[in-house]
Amino acid sequence: MSPNTSSGGSGGGPGGARGFLTPGRIAVAVVAVLTLVFIFENTHHTKIRLLIPEVTMPLWVALLGTGLIGALCGAYFMRRRK
Repeated sequence: MSPNTSSGGSGGGPGGARGFLTPGRIAVAVVAVLTLVFIFENTHHTKIRLLIPEVTMPLWVALLGTGLIGALCGAYFMRRRK
């Protein structure tokens, strides 16, 4: 048997389970779940001032929108850095 052939082991290669579940991905998934729990626990309405107008909306909408804008900005700047 050549050293490049596998004997049926699971998850050792780059496409296996170890390649998919890296510590960084697990940490990001945990932070994402905790963020969503925080957002959806804050469901009461609140007044938010958007430069000039003052609007009343559920707090979870404002938190989710802010999180999405932050994620998009982070993705944009990480892509530009490469």
